[in-house]
Amino acid sequence: MTVPSGRRERKKAATRQKIAETALRLFLERGYDAVGIRDVAAEADVAVTTVFSHFASKEALVFGQDEDFERRLRQAVTDRAPQEPLIPALRREIRAMVRHCASNSGTPIWGMIDKTPALREYEESMRLRHAESLATAIAADPDLARTTTACRTIARFVVDSYALAREAPDPEAAVDEIFQMIEAAWSATKG
Repeated sequence: MTVPSGRRERKKAATRQKIAETALRLFLERGYDAVGIRDVAAEADVAVTTVFSHFASKEALVFGQDEDFERRLRQAVTDRAPQEPLIPALRREIRAMVRHCASNSGTPIWGMIDKTPALREYEESMRLRHAESLATAIAADPDLARTTTACRTIARFVVDSYALAREAPDPEAAVDEIFQMIEAAWSATKG
C-alpha cells in the first residue's frame, strides 16, 4: 500500500485502517449479518458518516485492500521493466496476492466471504471492475498491441486466476498451472 505523505493524508489512512480492522474483527466475532455500520462506528469511535466517507458500503469494509489490489494489477503492466513480458509480470503479482490471502490470517476472512451471499456478490462485481481496469492498462501499452477483446479476455483470466488459486489446495502450484494456460492464450493472440 502507498504510504501517504502529508499529515492529513496519514491521519485519514490511519482512520480508514482502524475502521477496516474494527469491522473485520466484529464481523469475525459476531458474524457479518449480525453487525451493522453503527456497531462498527461505535466500536471504532467514529461517526457513521466517517465510516461512509471511507467505505461506500458495508461490504466494502471487508475488502479494504480493494483499491490497492486494483492499483497493483495496473502497475504490473505499467511499471514492468522495459522488454519484460506481460504475463510473467502479472503472474508475479497474482502469486504475491494469493500468498497473502491464503495465509493463516486471510483464511477466516475468506471463509466468511464464502458463506455470505452479499459478500460473494460484492467480490464478483469487484473482480469484474478489476478486470476492466487491467484490460484498459494492457490496451494502453503500445508494445502489447492486441485487440480490445484479447486484452479484456486476458485480464479476466488473470483476475479469475486469483480466485481459483486462492481456493486450491496448493495455491502457488495453481497459479503456475493457470498461468501456463494464460501464457498460451496470450501467445495465440499475437497478430
